[in-house]
Amino acid sequence: AFGLGLVALGLETADRVAIQSEDRPEWLFSEIGAICVGATSMGVYSTSPPAEVEYLLAHSGARFIVAEDQEQVDKALCVADKCPALERIIYIDPKGLRGYRDRRLIAFDEVERLGRASDPARFEQLIDERTFDETPMLVYTSGTTGPPKGAMLSGANLANAVVIAGDSFPATSDDRVLSYLPLCHVAEKLFSIHIPIATGASANFAESVETVTQNLREVKPTIFLGVPRIWEKIAAGVAIRARDADPLKRLFFRIWLAVGRRLAAVWIRNRGRYPFPWNLVYIAGWTVFYGPLQEKLGLSRCHTPVSGAAPIAPEVLRFFHSIGIHIREAWGMTENAAIGVITRPDDVVIGAVGTPTVQSEVRIADDGEILFKSPCVFAGYYKDPEATRRALEDGWLHTGDVGEIDSQNHVRITDRKKDLIITAGGKNIAPSEIENRLKASPYIHEACVIGDRRAFLVALIGVERDTVADWAMRKRIAFTTYRDLTAKQEVVELVADEVRRVNRDLAMPEQVKKFRLLPKELDHEGGELTATMKVKRKNLEDSFRELIDEMYGARA
Repeated sequence: AFGLGLVALGLETADRVAIQSEDRPEWLFSEIGAICVGATSMGVYSTSPPAEVEYLLAHSGARFIVAEDQEQVDKALCVADKCPALERIIYIDPKGLRGYRDRRLIAFDEVERLGRASDPARFEQLIDERTFDETPMLVYTSGTTGPPKGAMLSGANLANAVVIAGDSFPATSDDRVLSYLPLCHVAEKLFSIHIPIATGASANFAESVETVTQNLREVKPTIFLGVPRIWEKIAAGVAIRARDADPLKRLFFRIWLAVGRRLAAVWIRNRGRYPFPWNLVYIAGWTVFYGPLQEKLGLSRCHTPVSGAAPIAPEVLRFFHSIGIHIREAWGMTENAAIGVITRPDDVVIGAVGTPTVQSEVRIADDGEILFKSPCVFAGYYKDPEATRRALEDGWLHTGDVGEIDSQNHVRITDRKKDLIITAGGKNIAPSEIENRLKASPYIHEACVIGDRRAFLVALIGVERDTVADWAMRKRIAFTTYRDLTAKQEVVELVADEVRRVNRDLAMPEQVKKFRLLPKELDHEGGELTATMKVKRKNLEDSFRELIDEMYGARA
């Protein structure tokens, strides 16, 4: 109904339809409806500030935008006059909009009503006209180093991604997924829209990113894509609960966690199974510890737990393997429809993201950059032939990641090519490896290691509000705000202990010599994070230049 409603409003083939909303069923209806009638769908993050909304709408030439509520409508109206192609603002939630009189506004329900009044045969005709060569999706990159680029994904790209995902993550109509990442994110589209449509699995929407751990317990998904931040938060919660338990329960936890580490090693060594007598040990452990713990986490029925969108710390992976949750790493990017390299249950190597998926090839360029080829590789960047030329060469996608491939075809990602640090002493350092070790701490939420052309490394660290606040209350340390909490000397010492712990396992040039706690939580609207919660290093360094200069102003 929605797609035909757009046609009734004048939509033509290849028109761009923007969607700015939190995850909800109307997101799916908007995208699928638009694609079915020949439009190109384009997501806009709900956290995007007006300036970013203006850039995306103007650059894409969107004629329609689906805005979730008053907040998103206000953004669209604020920039509409600078986006000449924009003709209609379709709002989902009418609350607060009673007094709005702009002629471009129309309710989502009204668009559906227009569609239902249309000839159903027209819908079938429009679907039959679709081809794999069309561009049903324009996905803008996160823009960590500059303005977002619009990756054009063809119908063939998306169809192949679903087929390859089906080989890597077999799903049926009995499966359940939990959607919580913004549906602008191509990996979330794959897991929450495309796989369920192809297999009949059910998609469930989390209330928000903040409630994911609670919603996991309610939904009990069988397939779950978690970004490292979510897995870290779950692990930190378990660690804190164990730390707060009575001595007997703490001992019980430590014993079964130690047993779990042995079981995990056996499971990995035996390619995803527990041979006798370890299978008996696992059954006993499942009965008294692993099963009840997984039930509390909402992951007891999850046969396909996946980590993607960013590197995850090996320590976090080992923890989940030790409690029987065998996370599968996945590597992909917007430009290859989010599917490229995946860890298979019978071929787990901690530290590697897996092996190339079917129909995919990976090779390493002379400078260490990972090159990728598959039927999922995009057609290019919208209105940016120069960026397209740099990204695609003889069918190979230049990923921007640096890594290596071993003799068994396991791919290891070192870091983003642009993020590598070369110290004043000429040492090449991958900051993400150090940052991931720091973020494995239950007390550290974010870390940004700095040191390019410097004599030593320093770090800007954001604390994990919940766990540090809980620690402070137990220590009877009074505080009022996040800024006040991070200013406490006791909190600085707590984080210093975590930094020292990480430094013990690092070579001297890789050690963090100094750090400062960030006085605020990073966010997208503040410009320090992308909408997918990746740090914009340059913006962060610019915002906290004084803290960095302070660390380098004194002798190491």
